[in-house]
Amino acid sequence: MSSSKSDNFVIRGDICYSESTDTLRCIEGGYLVCKNGVSQGVFTSLPEWYWNLPLLDFSDKLIIPGLVDLHMHAPQFAFRGLGMDFELLEWLETYTFPEESKYRNLGYADNAYAAVARNLVSGPNTRSCIYATVHLPATRLLMDLLEKTGLVCMVGKVNMDRNCPSYLCEDSADRSAEDTRLWLTASTGRYNNISSILTPRFIPVCSDELMYKLAELQKEFNVPIQSHLSESLAEIEWVRKLCPSAKSYADIYDKYGLFGGDIPTIMAHCVWLDDDEIALIREKNVYLAHCPQSNINLTSGIAPVRRFLNNRLLVGLGSDVAGGCHTSIFRAMSDAIQVSKLRYRLVDQSEAPLTIAEAFYLGTLGGGSFFGNVGSFEAEYEFDALVIDDADIYPPFPLTIEERLARVIYFSEDRHIIEKYVRGRNVKSEE
Repeated sequence: MSSSKSDNFVIRGDICYSESTDTLRCIEGGYLVCKNGVSQGVFTSLPEWYWNLPLLDFSDKLIIPGLVDLHMHAPQFAFRGLGMDFELLEWLETYTFPEESKYRNLGYADNAYAAVARNLVSGPNTRSCIYATVHLPATRLLMDLLEKTGLVCMVGKVNMDRNCPSYLCEDSADRSAEDTRLWLTASTGRYNNISSILTPRFIPVCSDELMYKLAELQKEFNVPIQSHLSESLAEIEWVRKLCPSAKSYADIYDKYGLFGGDIPTIMAHCVWLDDDEIALIREKNVYLAHCPQSNINLTSGIAPVRRFLNNRLLVGLGSDVAGGCHTSIFRAMSDAIQVSKLRYRLVDQSEAPLTIAEAFYLGTLGGGSFFGNVGSFEAEYEFDALVIDDADIYPPFPLTIEERLARVIYFSEDRHIIEKYVRGRNVKSEE
């Protein structure tokens, strides 16, 4: 059934969402109420005071929250699947930096970023945190294109002023900071669904002067921050040589005042954290973006996600395109489960593998909470939802809703998504 353009309606179907890290709530033939783009909760029978709202009947369809990608590089979408026999630093020099330099050409950026927008609106992700490049015009273009999709995204102009190719390196810390200021000023109030996020690429390519200037901009514009932390052993050794007096990689970000606390912060990867870093991350409420496919492809390692959860850290999932080849966070869920099994078997048998419920939590409520009340169907959560027709991936015997969810995670494709709501707006119908 085609859904209403109104953001006040009820949908009926087989509903599944996370209540906690490892608990799913599943309601067969349940009712999910949306008013003004916000969930009013899930009901086994529809309360009388909602009877006047349009009812959209998706009986036998699976209804789940939209998925959240905490870490993606939009300019890398064009070369997904290339260089997967390289490790991180060589891959950056050989593929990533040359590709990102092309975004100084707005015609190239328009073509490449339009493909990114089409892919994202057709897939299961409703929220994303996205890296652009160092180029102002192309970053604005990406934000404009994403705004048209109806998705909610945080987009960052990348900062890098040292230890990178001259064709991509910003002229100075002053120039990088001033360009960032211009971008933040121009972006403020421009969009309904797209917002800015400060994006120092990672410590090796950002000077001390630049990082302190970005901290000043953060306070002035009150924007969140995204960067990378402890992705590969070679990267960590590089950081150690650049900052020999630092207690740890995480401590360097904290020294600049760019590591959580009152500042919403995402650190991607975090494969090789020590105990002190984990304690600092917990103290500062820093979000970790687990990117399992990228960590496999670039031979970075296996992040100890069970350890993160046991330490009550804030964890979500990232596609890390193009280190990861797939934008769908369904793929990140299945990869997270699989690599956790390898870690359990080969590294530490005290770290139990992730379950379906835990992986689903990471890709919905776990990452969604970075955006606020997002990733659940509980009352007062923003209404991001997928309606999935999974009939053609049924086996020839009955399944529970949780078992159907597992099949969707492992086998579904974009074509199975028949409706996609973001803040109560049906973006699927507007593709």
